[in-house]
Amino acid sequence: MKLLRLTVALCIGATSMATAQDLPYQMPPRAIAMLAEAAPTPRVSFSSNGQWMLLMDVRDMPPIAELSQPELRLAGLRINPRTNGPSRAAYVTSLRLRRLPDGKELLITGLPANARISDVQWSPDNSKVAFTHTTNNHVELWIADVASASARLVPNLFLNAVFGTPFEWVSDNKTIIARAIVGGRGEAPSPTEAPKGPAIQQNIGRTAAARTYQDLLKSPVDERLFDYYALSQVVKVGLDGRMAPLGQPGMIQEATPSPSGRYVLVRTRHRPYSYTLPVSSFPQRVEVLNLEGLVVKEMAELPLADNVPTSFDAVPTGPRNFGWREDAPNTLFWVEAQDGGNPKTEAAVRDKIFVVGSPFDGQPQELASLPLRFRDIHWGTDKLALIEGYRWADRKETTWTLDLTVKTSLTPLFERSSQDTYTDPGTPYLHRNAQGRPVLETDGDVVYFIGTGASPEGDRPFIDELNVRTKKSVRWWRSEAPYYEMPVSILDIGKRVFVTRRESPQEAPNYFLRDAPSLKVTPLTKFPNPYASIGNLQKQVLKYKRADGVELTANLYLPPNYKKEDGPLPTLMEAYPVEFKDKKDASQVKGSPYTFARLTWGSPVFWVTQGYAVLQGTSIPIVGEGNKEPNDTYVEQLTASAKAAIDEGKRLGVVDPNRVAVMGHSYGAFMTANLLAHTNLFKAGIARSGAYNRTLTPFGFQGEERTYWQAPEVYNAMSPFNFANKIKAPILLIHGEADNNSGTFPIQSERFYNALKGHGATVRYVVLPAESHGYAARESIMHMLWEMNTWLDTYVKKASTAPATDATKADAR
Repeated sequence: MKLLRLTVALCIGATSMATAQDLPYQMPPRAIAMLAEAAPTPRVSFSSNGQWMLLMDVRDMPPIAELSQPELRLAGLRINPRTNGPSRAAYVTSLRLRRLPDGKELLITGLPANARISDVQWSPDNSKVAFTHTTNNHVELWIADVASASARLVPNLFLNAVFGTPFEWVSDNKTIIARAIVGGRGEAPSPTEAPKGPAIQQNIGRTAAARTYQDLLKSPVDERLFDYYALSQVVKVGLDGRMAPLGQPGMIQEATPSPSGRYVLVRTRHRPYSYTLPVSSFPQRVEVLNLEGLVVKEMAELPLADNVPTSFDAVPTGPRNFGWREDAPNTLFWVEAQDGGNPKTEAAVRDKIFVVGSPFDGQPQELASLPLRFRDIHWGTDKLALIEGYRWADRKETTWTLDLTVKTSLTPLFERSSQDTYTDPGTPYLHRNAQGRPVLETDGDVVYFIGTGASPEGDRPFIDELNVRTKKSVRWWRSEAPYYEMPVSILDIGKRVFVTRRESPQEAPNYFLRDAPSLKVTPLTKFPNPYASIGNLQKQVLKYKRADGVELTANLYLPPNYKKEDGPLPTLMEAYPVEFKDKKDASQVKGSPYTFARLTWGSPVFWVTQGYAVLQGTSIPIVGEGNKEPNDTYVEQLTASAKAAIDEGKRLGVVDPNRVAVMGHSYGAFMTANLLAHTNLFKAGIARSGAYNRTLTPFGFQGEERTYWQAPEVYNAMSPFNFANKIKAPILLIHGEADNNSGTFPIQSERFYNALKGHGATVRYVVLPAESHGYAARESIMHMLWEMNTWLDTYVKKASTAPATDATKADAR
């Protein structure tokens, strides 16, 4: 084994050769592998009556054989043709009930063998839990009874889960509305059938710009496959086993019962399809059905949304965002743009919200006119709803209160920048009412907010009680050092009893029952530290400034037994740039010194086990104030931020500035390539699943709204592909073969590798079979960690410590 690893390492180091390698999956050092394989913490869910806690054990890192099963990539969806469900999902393997507050635990019996559970939902009265189980051939519906802690299959029902959760409870607690496979639909079309003609797209004089999407339809064969696998039938399923179809089969994306349970809102996609847009833009029909399956009202027939501007807050014309008013029996709401859907158009009113009650044939009532784009609405009572709106250009967001009995009652509650985390009031707390619908927890004029509590000393989560009329708030509780403690559920508003998830750098996240008046704390779980084998990680939140005065932060991790007299260490810096419109917002402290380091597959923190200092979550703000856009000075700000982080680590005596590597994923990979192209700060770089040529995303990317034709100089200056001849530091490129993220096509890494190789760079390009934008299979993750570790050892840890030249490559731009 040692000989094999040495041989492979030598292959990596043979920079004079440009060859393909037939290499089996490798394993990283044992210390890294043990951390990566640590069992994930169970998920939890609380019943709305506060009597039960549901614990869900999660399966992590499936084998590559499972990830390599047949997969259809159609209209932005990824479908397993064997199951007619999603091809990539994280499954729960077991369910346990824990009674509150005594903590007695019941293992739910009767679960399927080798359970692959998803879509777990409490019934409105909390007496049952419904979930799906994915077999090798289909998706099933199961019901668990809480009182007996036993589960059973709903027989003779195969679900169509290609559009997500394929069922919803009805408020009677006895009925479920499901989307089922259509019986007798015949054999699936062959994806390899011979074409009957060319695939043709055409546009005649219409402006129809589109951003870059993956997994689109490409041919008439794809269209027929989509017709087949997206086809479903809405079914009313009784817990007594009775079933009845509702309406006609179709490409049904949504079937949601009204709070009363008398009606079902059905959204169906249909032809003509698009080869440049995903299913979310396909034509759709919105209807209301009754529980006898009859169409009560067709609410809208909407065309293909192929002429929506590419601005971030652009929307289609016509009605959109149909949904039920959660606090009323049978009232629909929707939103309509008043500016043609274009935020560049001058308009005093951007959106209007309308409502109509059953039988849905009356004149719609205008509920509110918004000066900003509609984002969300939280229903409470006839006297109170909260509406959220936003504007991308300056990151403005507003929350209004609305008295539904008075049309002119729209009143601002909060007005702020979405990037000003210090003023974030938190998220309105919603509870499930008797009908099982999420509504505001409110007592007249009082609502409750749970927030992360960003502050100069780091995040300190809180619960606030706010009077929306007087705008006076009372802070129930706030997280205190030495813990990071996040409220997750309020069990009793009157008694101020709630559940938190508490953690510290040495303590894994666990759940606690808190009584705010008495300060009593009761542990609900005792999940162990999955990383106890490496001892206590040393974590410090660094605060420093870059040359233009913008304040920055980074999380510094050091090896467990590191002492300052050990001197500076080889260092791995990880970051992900973020655009800002205000230096003040960019300077705010991010994160908390008291969080537990959960080592997900992409974490850089693994390398503390190998003797590296790690700068994780390093601030890379890209600021453009006023009429300036952030990316106008992207490279300059990127360079200044990276240099400031290294300088701070050097000042502390823990970072060896001559042995620093930079890494990033997605937009962080783009950052990595740019830093190697434009600076001499780094010995090596690791770029995973990135985009390197911005002309391949010409209608905008990340936070950039301008098109290539509006700002060609920006696109060109930001594309590291254009500076491949300037990259001299060794760079490791890793990409998932089946990347489905917008813009990060694998061809981005393929072409970048060819450009680097063509200019004599030291570069290695690794393609992970079957992997998407985020990596999942155990074999893939372990091999990725091996590749990264070998690269770092070869080009950073063992590299010369001679000082680098001037930080900026003056001739690179």
